Amino acid sequence: MSRQTGASMITEDQINDLVVQLHRLLPELGNNRRRSEKVSASRVLQETCSYIRNLNKEVDDLSERLSQLLESTDSAQAAFIRSLLMQ
Repeated sequence: MSRQTGASMITEDQINDLVVQLHRLLPELGNNRRRSEKVSASRVLQETCSYIRNLNKEVDDLSERLSQLLESTDSAQAAFIRSLLMQ
């Protein structure tokens, strides 16, 4: 069975391959389970969404911490940090 997305076709095998690739990339699923253990595609997609949400939260938290750091440093240090970030 195949599914059509726009003008391109994707097969069930391609979907399964993509799910397997996601499974390998997820720390929670890829490292804590035996490789031979089967995990459903639904579980892999749920974990992928959760992982992306957690990464977004970490980025937001780090951005906030960086903003606070830049506000608390003198202008020369802040300029130096900004120049490092722009590279």
